[in-house]
Amino acid sequence: MSWPPDWLITLLEKNSLITAFFVVGSILWFSSFLSTTLTRGRIHGSAIAIFMGLALAYMGGIVMEGEKGFADVPLMAGIGLLGGSMFRDLAIVATAFGVRLQEFLATGLSGVISLILGIFISFLVGGLVAYGFGYRDAVSITTIGAGAATYIVGPVTGGALEASSEVIALSVAAGLVKSILVMTLTPFVAKSIGLDNPRSALIFGGLMGTTSGVAAGLAATDAKLVPYGAMTATFYTGLGCLLGPSLIFMLIKAIV
Repeated sequence: MSWPPDWLITLLEKNSLITAFFVVGSILWFSSFLSTTLTRGRIHGSAIAIFMGLALAYMGGIVMEGEKGFADVPLMAGIGLLGGSMFRDLAIVATAFGVRLQEFLATGLSGVISLILGIFISFLVGGLVAYGFGYRDAVSITTIGAGAATYIVGPVTGGALEASSEVIALSVAAGLVKSILVMTLTPFVAKSIGLDNPRSALIFGGLMGTTSGVAAGLAATDAKLVPYGAMTATFYTGLGCLLGPSLIFMLIKAIV
């Protein structure tokens, strides 16, 4: 008897979305295990999971010679739906609804300024890098700049502007690199930048923006600071998704 049996393959293919949930859940569990055992939480499980997802997408694209990466494998067709814009945008909206505007406004002017500066500086740096590597159209520059903001803002912006899958993948990669750098370097620079109180954590989250990177970095520094940094980082994601394909895109289009 062959393994896996034909009836199991048929069952998994007919329930492809459930199969996708199981696969993604398994990857997240394994990533969390690696984060805890190998890095002691210094590299967040979400960053490891994203890296594994990109690797699987690359291998799936090569093996199947397709355009949808891992979703081109018939058994994994549900990955295409689970990773599509509908579920992605639902997750982002759900995250944004978990934050109270009143709590953010309580941070005062410094919190608002850090949030706005963090978004525009990230877009600027990412856009300049994209331009330096030969991208000249406003859609690509904006999408890669959005990826430099976070790996969530990148694909949201790219999807709204109908950017190519290649550019969207680059935006995710840029956001992943930023997330890993933030989570690994935060404990080493915390003392020198005065990152030892809730107010500085709020400002730090607004400047950096990457929720997983900020949360993991602050957890390695002082776990009590995590809620404060994560709060402004969540606002950063929501505001970046709003400004990226609208105001920032129009500004970049006017320039290039």
